[in-house]
Amino acid sequence: MAAVTDAKTNVAATAPARGRRSASFLNPGLILDAAMAIIERDGPDGLTFRRLGISLKADHTAVLRHFGSKDDLLIALAGRLMDVALEGFAPEGEWRETLLSLARRVRSAALAHPGVAVLVSARSARRPSVLGAADAAIGALRQAGLSVQDAALYYQVLADTAMAAAAYEAATLNLDSDARDGDELAWRREYLAAPPQRYPHLASAAPHLADIDNEREFEALMGLLLDAVEVRAQRARDADANGHDGR
Repeated sequence: MAAVTDAKTNVAATAPARGRRSASFLNPGLILDAAMAIIERDGPDGLTFRRLGISLKADHTAVLRHFGSKDDLLIALAGRLMDVALEGFAPEGEWRETLLSLARRVRSAALAHPGVAVLVSARSARRPSVLGAADAAIGALRQAGLSVQDAALYYQVLADTAMAAAAYEAATLNLDSDARDGDELAWRREYLAAPPQRYPHLASAAPHLADIDNEREFEALMGLLLDAVEVRAQRARDADANGHDGR
């Protein structure tokens, strides 16, 4: 009788907890899907291994077999976000359009997944798609006429600026609607009400400031950077023609 009791106890100890599935069904893609859903539902601070376990109906320690730490999970999420951004990407025939396409894709992915973008914007995505995009961007900058050294520098500037701008915009989407609308209204009211006697230039520009939306601002930002690339490339060409260092 004791042997039967011991056998039942051992079975109970090794069986999955009620409502949980065996950890064997888990894979990194499934975990990342669940993580993104949690972040978009509960916000960037809502992602924990325990919540992942609940969402996946598995013990949270099973997730740790695929991602040994939260840092590993965030790096993988950065890769997933960039995979979304770069899906179907191919370089354009003209260098400027290639770089604009990459920047717009980063912004679109960040706005589609704002919570994830805020969490991972400072992380390096270690994916083949990202390496391919970096290669295309540097190639575009070389096509523009930059040296290898300048192409490396401007690639880093463009990539970081596009991600920072996209993450900033994504951060506003993580605010609740009342806070977001209140900030927008207060900003416009303050600028439109600026006394022209004290702030004459601001007062004259205020109606135009109120008309600028996020997309227009992003396009202007990238345009300024790409204009700078053209100026730098032209300066290098002029220096080469005159036999001088263009720096």
